[in-house]
Amino acid sequence: MRVNWNYIKLSVLILAIVGLYGFADYRGKNRKIDDIQIKFLGESDLYITEDAVNKLLIQNYGSVKNRKKEQVVLNTIEEIIESNPMVKNAQVYFSIEGKLISEIVQRNPIGRIEGVNRFYLDDEGKHMPLSRYHSARVPIITGKITGKSLEDAYVILDYINRDDFLRKNVIGIHIKDEGNYQLKLRVEDFVVNLGDVENLDEKFKNFMAFYLKATRDKTLGKYAVVSLEFDNQVVCTKI
Repeated sequence: MRVNWNYIKLSVLILAIVGLYGFADYRGKNRKIDDIQIKFLGESDLYITEDAVNKLLIQNYGSVKNRKKEQVVLNTIEEIIESNPMVKNAQVYFSIEGKLISEIVQRNPIGRIEGVNRFYLDDEGKHMPLSRYHSARVPIITGKITGKSLEDAYVILDYINRDDFLRKNVIGIHIKDEGNYQLKLRVEDFVVNLGDVENLDEKFKNFMAFYLKATRDKTLGKYAVVSLEFDNQVVCTKI
């Protein structure tokens, strides 16, 4: 009987591949984690530190160093990190070298509420606690703080952050009442009566036209109040 050596060689090759795969899989699962690496993506300002993340994991999961990879549940670690109110989302995975990598995206504050309760408003319009590690340089929100007024403040801040001039110059929003908002500028002494959040685009375009003309005329220092509340016009009150 003729022996089919090609068939035998193929069978041996398949067995070798399966054996190597099984060995690699066994070795990988039993390989111990030698380090954990925390990476913060996006903003350079840290509202939570690497040490704080490590402490959070140890308190809620225990140390992951020297654990076998198969003993570590990545989804659970992600959920623990995301439980911190400064974290927007986290992705955890293993590197080829055996390190546990955690990539963290922090929440982004766009306004700071100064009232009975002090907190940030983030870029999704949600409450965000102040951080012990870093204080964000964002517009300060004062006055009559209610759910509705904060929703409107978020609309105003979102518009401001999409305009380079406004983002650099608006340092505060004062809530006189729901639907009645004032802006404070970084350099100028006058306040800007914005009114409600309707027609923001038109209001700010009118303001920019006024501001450019008053800058050329060197008259900005003459005004105490600049009102944008009225349709398609800017009404100014002199000092």
